[in-house]
Amino acid sequence: MLATPIYIICSPCPQVGKTLIARLVCEFLLLKNGTAASFDVSLKEPSLLDYLPHITETADVIDTYGKMQLMDPLIFHDRVAKVIDLGFHAFDEFFKMCEEIGFMKETVRRYVTPIILFVAGSDRSSWRSYEMLQRQIPPGALVIIHNEFALRGGLPEAMVGEHVIRIPALPAFLKFYVDRLSFSFTGYLRDEKDWSTELHQWIRRNYTMIRDLELRVMGRQSYKPTAPCGRPRWHER
Repeated sequence: MLATPIYIICSPCPQVGKTLIARLVCEFLLLKNGTAASFDVSLKEPSLLDYLPHITETADVIDTYGKMQLMDPLIFHDRVAKVIDLGFHAFDEFFKMCEEIGFMKETVRRYVTPIILFVAGSDRSSWRSYEMLQRQIPPGALVIIHNEFALRGGLPEAMVGEHVIRIPALPAFLKFYVDRLSFSFTGYLRDEKDWSTELHQWIRRNYTMIRDLELRVMGRQSYKPTAPCGRPRWHER
């Protein structure tokens, strides 16, 4: 049985390019599958909702109702890939909730595969949060994103040697271009006939990395039929 992937793009640090990564993942999924669903848990403007309003819903983890509204569609195996743009303000509460409700075990039972894309920062909170995720997330599902535009130096020592996806830094004028609310990565690939442009190559390279990541993570999963699932534990809280 093919599982439903959930991409959780997260970081405890602001200004690391998290929403940029979420946009790339969403547009890749739309191009590959024709459909996707995304959830914007962010306080910053502009956010994923501004870029992809036709597939994005706002969400929060402030109270039990908000958590249920976010988690219920995530745990539903409908083969529509999900993307969460998790704001840094909600990082701790989200993963605390995941641990409390046994989210990772629940996903296995329900044929759902989380893929955690941890966007690295340069401060202490970044590697401390990464160490926390290492204890909570299966190794194959936890991936470091090194956005070279936001993190100019090397990765923190604690992250060296782990599975890393590097997003090359664009020149400032191209970064300004892709940050426009009207810009579409897939639209650019379709409209720009010159494949040799720097931006064309950058988008294709990143799409290829996302494709290879999905094949690697999803290929590791082995699903067996289970008994019918009851209501998840967060409904009992």
